[in-house]
Amino acid sequence: MLTLHRWFPAARKLTLSRWLLLACTSLALSACGDNASDNASKGTDTASSNGGSTVAATVESTLRLALETAKPGDVITIPAGTHAMSRSLILNTDGVTIRGAGMDQSILSFTNQVDGAEGLLVNASDFLIEDVAVEDTQGDALKINEGKNITIRRVRTEWTGGPSVDNGAYGIYPVQTENTLIEHSVAIAASDAGIYVGQSRNIVVRNNRVAFNVAGIEIENSVGADVYENVAEDNTGGILVFNMPGIPMAGHSTRVYKNQINNNNTKNFGAPGTAVSGVPAGSGIVINSNDKVEIFANALSNNNTANILISSYYTANYAGQREFAEQFDPFPEGIYLYDNEYTGGGTAPDRPELAALVASPVLAELGRLPDVVWDGFVRDNAAPSTANICIRDSGAVMLNADFGNEGATATLNTDPHRCDLPKLAAVQL
Repeated sequence: MLTLHRWFPAARKLTLSRWLLLACTSLALSACGDNASDNASKGTDTASSNGGSTVAATVESTLRLALETAKPGDVITIPAGTHAMSRSLILNTDGVTIRGAGMDQSILSFTNQVDGAEGLLVNASDFLIEDVAVEDTQGDALKINEGKNITIRRVRTEWTGGPSVDNGAYGIYPVQTENTLIEHSVAIAASDAGIYVGQSRNIVVRNNRVAFNVAGIEIENSVGADVYENVAEDNTGGILVFNMPGIPMAGHSTRVYKNQINNNNTKNFGAPGTAVSGVPAGSGIVINSNDKVEIFANALSNNNTANILISSYYTANYAGQREFAEQFDPFPEGIYLYDNEYTGGGTAPDRPELAALVASPVLAELGRLPDVVWDGFVRDNAAPSTANICIRDSGAVMLNADFGNEGATATLNTDPHRCDLPKLAAVQL
């Protein structure tokens, strides 16, 4: 994996000690003192006097200065400690690395944030951030906007008070990016998605842990994503692959594989009117209005609504809350399931219409929702066999909920979907 040091051989390294010296210079302080380095390592304030007044150079102010004055190739190092941040941090320079001592050691705490929509906002390319935590932001924790060649490694975003609608929406949040890698990171208690990648191309999300978010991992209106070897547990929905209307970029070609998707039964705490507020608690994998989605070799267990939900725009709770674009395709097509393992699940559906199906004659013998539930909407009333959903999971049964007819002809007949589809190519960053 390329590092920024290879991209920019002459990279500067800005430790917090050097930030303090920069801060002193920028404030025209007469004497920062020899203790600046020691105080920086402890995350404490450094004060100097000039003309009888005292000015403090805090960790926050020196970090802000380092970001604002960064040049391509800079490596900004955040020392161990919990560092209080009162306002959003912004980086607009390409080719910068932010590196901490570990995602449980170098902590940017926004508990007392008074201004800003994010914790850290990055509007830049060739960006690497690693070994840092961002906690308790008012809005999104880490947002990367319109960048290329983005690496997020061993980053933790968390709202430490647990699930709450008052938490920020997104933990790790690249949007309109290209060539994005998110790995070995942790996202906890986001009120929308722990890890969200939207309107992007060439994405790899691997070896992460997401817990107690509304959506653990969400790929939305993006092209070419590999989501693998993650652990999604105790979210409302484990892994989501969505298309939304009113967005110029339509998503397709996502592979979700070798993930552990367990016990995603947390009550939905999303803000009313948001897309994820319609996700039923107890959802393992949810595909909504997206095409060419390949789901294989996952271990799904004890997701109380269903281990896998496949739906069109028409059954989402947010239907009617956004303008429906004429060019938007609401039907999920090209969905391919194989080699997944299912344990439990489907015993306590979090929607009245789904719970009613459990009590209906079609599911009387099974006594729960099956592992795969499809809303049954098809293009132009086409036959179910043309819906392009193929299932090769051994022993898996799919429920066609027939919500287009209010469940009148719901069926467990999976035979029309015992088919194969061309496999998608791996994402190359």
